Amino acid sequence: MATDTARGAEPGLQRRIGLGLLMMYGLGSMLGAGIYGLVGEAARLMGSAIWMAFLVSMVAALLTGLSYATIASRYPRAGGAAYVTHRAYRSPLLGYVVGLAVACSGLTSIATQANVVARNLQVAFGLEGVPVALLAAGFLLILAGILLRGVRESLWLNAFCTLVEAFGLLLVIAVGLPYWGSASLFEWPETPGGGEAAGTALLVFQGAVLTFFSFIGFEDTLNLSEEVKNPERTMPMGLILAMIIATVIYMAICVTAVSVVPWRELAEAPAPLAEVVRRAAPWFPSIGFIGITIFAVANTALVNYVMASRLLYGMSRQGLLPKAFGRVHPTRHTPHVAIGALFVIVLGLSMLGTIAALASATVLLLLFVFALVNGALIVLKRRAGEPRGAFEVPVIIPALGMLVCIGLILVRVSSGGAAAPLIAGGLLLAILLLYAVTARGRQAQIDEFAAGDLTS
Repeated sequence: MATDTARGAEPGLQRRIGLGLLMMYGLGSMLGAGIYGLVGEAARLMGSAIWMAFLVSMVAALLTGLSYATIASRYPRAGGAAYVTHRAYRSPLLGYVVGLAVACSGLTSIATQANVVARNLQVAFGLEGVPVALLAAGFLLILAGILLRGVRESLWLNAFCTLVEAFGLLLVIAVGLPYWGSASLFEWPETPGGGEAAGTALLVFQGAVLTFFSFIGFEDTLNLSEEVKNPERTMPMGLILAMIIATVIYMAICVTAVSVVPWRELAEAPAPLAEVVRRAAPWFPSIGFIGITIFAVANTALVNYVMASRLLYGMSRQGLLPKAFGRVHPTRHTPHVAIGALFVIVLGLSMLGTIAALASATVLLLLFVFALVNGALIVLKRRAGEPRGAFEVPVIIPALGMLVCIGLILVRVSSGGAAAPLIAGGLLLAILLLYAVTARGRQAQIDEFAAGDLTS
């Protein structure tokens, strides 16, 4: 009997990941499309003070990151946003909405990245006359083709792209370092109405909403909580160190960019970091750095596409989405219907807004999720009978995290263009309609979905 039990038992995960590896994983999750694609858009908002926006968005992300670390410590086997929201508020609807809001943020992120790639292709090959939408569609078609080939091919490409994007960022800093100190880092565009201080603060927070896009991915670190040595110390330290290093890199890129290229010209450049390298290192082939940018952006898009296609597949298998999304290709063994459906959805999103609008829509969706997660942790910390984790933060941390997230949402909704709030709001409305049509009354399936069990 004991033998049978031993044979039937599934092997557990081993705690082999130390602080260094965890920190590098977190750093790799954050570095990528955000900094490559948004420096110019941030300069349009912030002038030469774009580094301040990254600093503010890091603080906002860190507060939520510490809440996530606490959640991972308390519920190491199912610490996702949907699970903790479902558990805290005891609402199947909220758990469902939060889970799909995270997925939708991945879709708007891919749409953002498709437009960034399209603009870089226009510059690289003199295709200014070709519509951005057409180039974006071609990029998305290639991504879908890679996913249809299989997940192994996708992960090999991901590893290669990660090395390329890290090299590109180090190159920008290295060639631009001699220019540091040649430009003011406190030059602003005209401030909006109100006093000068109030107008400047508004610009900083608007910029922080946009640059928050560059920190998306920090929450992925918590997926490794069961494999980390001394998680009560290593998880928060790894998260904090990864965020600090990412912020230093981002701020160094910002200082370099506005030192080499005047911020007004940077804001108008279709490929801003390529323009920085072109001026600071004319010996480096321009098309080479544009290629680096495309690889970096494609890397993030690929990861999001894999995540979203598997989510649609899993939800379909649970009966929460139409059965067609659960079909698998007979020879490639990939969820080809889900991949095709996502291609159509993302292509539509890519045509709805600019790079800045789509990036801001992504951030608004995640700020909505993070506000609910921070609130959920407050509820769970005050509820009797809930487990305590090895790593705990005082209740003020999730409270501040929730307030900061709500504040950034209000800043973006009340100022700036309407496209981003409309895109984010439209996707949330679509999730509610989907719940009403396919998920209402399926309590057991929603419980599994919220817990992250998409294998049934």
